[in-house]
Amino acid sequence: MSGALNAADLDDTLRADLRRLIVSLADTKRILGIRYSDWLLGAPSIETGIAASGMTQDEWGHARLLYALLKDFDEDPGPVEHDRDPSAYACCDALDAPADDWADVVAFMAVVDNALTIVLEGLAEGTYEPASGRASKMIAEEGFHGEMAAAWVRRLAAGSVEARQRVAAACAGVLPRTLAWMAPDDEPARRLAEAGILPAAETMLARFTERHGALLAGAGVDMPEPDRSDWDGARGRGPGHPGLEAVERARGDRNRELFVE
Repeated sequence: MSGALNAADLDDTLRADLRRLIVSLADTKRILGIRYSDWLLGAPSIETGIAASGMTQDEWGHARLLYALLKDFDEDPGPVEHDRDPSAYACCDALDAPADDWADVVAFMAVVDNALTIVLEGLAEGTYEPASGRASKMIAEEGFHGEMAAAWVRRLAAGSVEARQRVAAACAGVLPRTLAWMAPDDEPARRLAEAGILPAAETMLARFTERHGALLAGAGVDMPEPDRSDWDGARGRGPGHPGLEAVERARGDRNRELFVE
């Protein structure tokens, strides 16, 4: 299969594979935005809180763009955005729990946000035409997130012994599951690679290591193997899900009566 593709060009199996990818990306951006938003007033400085606010808005805007891709599948994105139970969310496993401290937020930036960019780059290079332009816009806006992540990893790694230990533990804790989410090694992912829609798992893992391995090594973090244990093929991630409180915010439950779309 070659050339620019739309959902209508794909068979039912490949359409389901691509839909899984789109929902997983959108869910990850939405929950990541919530995790960033928790620290708008708890960041180490006012300037950092302002930056976290900008990143929150970016992630939520990107999530809307990605959910909207479901229209190419003749699917109303509204129920996917606003009606699912937590157990249906396909966000990266690392985001299931909120950040306990700023080191956890830095790990979300350095590991999860950077992994998202790797997947978006693969999607932009691929044959699925409706995603290419949107992914390129998101990647451009994500540049600041990567710079913020690198600056904070280096700052904490060069700080006190406790700061170095906490950022290393936070990054090491989320890496194995994030790598598995970023680079699934199952049949849906292999079919997407064969169709030219997304690079193969080993290619994306190599890109992440090449681009971010030295930064993490500087903080004392070795690159692990992806943890694909108890893999949930329906959602493209490991077991578990984000808590109800985060999903209620993601769905906009508290504002539902004012929802006017």
